[in-house]
Amino acid sequence: MKALHSKQRDVWKLVSVLILALYAVILVYPLARLLKVAVVHPDGHFSMDGFRAFFGQRYYVRSISNSLKVSVAATVISLLVGVPLAYFYQMYELKGKSLLQVLIILCSMSAPFIGAYSWIVLLGRSGIFTKLLAGIGIKVGSIYGFKGILLVLTLQLFPLVFLYTCGALKNIDNSLLEASVNMGRSGTKMFLTVVIPLCMPTIIAASLLVFMRAFADFGTPLLIGEGYKTFPVIIYDAYFAETGGNHMFGATVSIIGIIITAGIFLIQNYFSNRHHFTMNALHTIERKQAHGLKNVLINVYSWFVVALAFMPQVYVIYSSFQKTSGKLFVPGYSLDSYRFAFTHLKKAIPNTFKIGITALAIMIVLAILIAYLVVRRSNFANKVIDTLSMVPYIIPGSVIGIALVLSFSKRPFMLTGTVAIMVIALIIRRIPYTIRSSVAVLQQIPISIEEAAISLGASKMKTFFTITVPMMGNGIISGAILSWVTIITELSTAVILYNVNTITLTLAVYTYVSRGSYGVAAAYATILTVTTIISLLVYMKVTGNKEVTL
Repeated sequence: MKALHSKQRDVWKLVSVLILALYAVILVYPLARLLKVAVVHPDGHFSMDGFRAFFGQRYYVRSISNSLKVSVAATVISLLVGVPLAYFYQMYELKGKSLLQVLIILCSMSAPFIGAYSWIVLLGRSGIFTKLLAGIGIKVGSIYGFKGILLVLTLQLFPLVFLYTCGALKNIDNSLLEASVNMGRSGTKMFLTVVIPLCMPTIIAASLLVFMRAFADFGTPLLIGEGYKTFPVIIYDAYFAETGGNHMFGATVSIIGIIITAGIFLIQNYFSNRHHFTMNALHTIERKQAHGLKNVLINVYSWFVVALAFMPQVYVIYSSFQKTSGKLFVPGYSLDSYRFAFTHLKKAIPNTFKIGITALAIMIVLAILIAYLVVRRSNFANKVIDTLSMVPYIIPGSVIGIALVLSFSKRPFMLTGTVAIMVIALIIRRIPYTIRSSVAVLQQIPISIEEAAISLGASKMKTFFTITVPMMGNGIISGAILSWVTIITELSTAVILYNVNTITLTLAVYTYVSRGSYGVAAAYATILTVTTIISLLVYMKVTGNKEVTL
């Protein structure tokens, strides 16, 4: 019996070793290789030339301040928009609230650069709204640069704040709000002095996610930024501007990016720990019906914000059915853009599903194993695994892409340009979502259930696969769906790794937008949106959740 127990325990030790070895190959080695290229000159001697070149030119240094300005502004405005919206949604009966939430989720799940392209078409120099407003004497300011980037990112990221805050509001006990009203604090005063402090841990977590997404976004500033260069664009330019195989400067800029994002994460972690507490609502908040002007204002605010955020996607879908002549739209409607999309880039759609599903399947297996090791088998090695799994969460996608190219472009790991390197990149980038949701649900499963199964004669591995994993189902599925949607909309890593054989839907949209073929780009973007909607409906059907929170 002891020998069997020891063997079973050794199985989990073996799992730990194998996962550590996997992370060593696909994450630690590429990042170490990136650091080596950044500080070791091609002739072999230690050098800080890359860092001196970066900090010695104001152009490069300014890109950091540009990214910080955009990220801070996008985070603040996303909070100012998303937190009140979540409060109204959870506290009051809104008109069409189910549709409202679906639209909010779809806004959060689209690729940001698609929004950038849409706003250029709507409010650009020759945009539809620009011409209409000019016709009645209203001059629209430039959509390009800081203002355009901020508009696109805010409308893309406030839904994340909404989803996180809704989850926090569900954990507030209604008796606390009733006590607040009895003490004379209601309305705005209760929102600011009771609701916000109770939601603060979640708001801080949402702020980090929004900040990191805004800081790492590559496609939006590239399309709509014009002269306003942000740090991810500089990383991309620095890497692809190198010639002769000397990627020292590109690697240097990538290392600077890691240092900046790691510093931001540590600051957020400090504040998060200071405001950390847990809540469990015995009596959840009951929605009430607002009356009179208050009801009108709440509904107008909620629907106006969501309509503004969803408008780019509506226009993309509309323009995908417009008639085109070459790259230009002409009067009338047709399916020409879809015919061209399916005829000229046949690999984009199957590649999206082949690469995405392969990455997702591997991610689910790894996430389940890692979650079990972290929660049920906590030790130093498994804490290292947990830490390594979260490292990509704070690293810009373009940095991951560059590290993988530098590491796997020579034998024996010649993976550049293959499906394998695309899958590896997606696993590294998106597995944190599935791991966190799996860990959260496993922590809620009493260990006594597993102990009862073992006492009845089931082996530990059988208990894990037949009892623990099925009970983790909802957490696994919710994390997997979120990971899936981020997989099919991934750009910053994929744009560095792809070639004509591994192009995906998101890359196809980006490619045709860059070429000015907006009809074809709209067709691919619409296919991507439909895929996202189907993914969301599948999630709601499988989990039975009519309301989605994070």
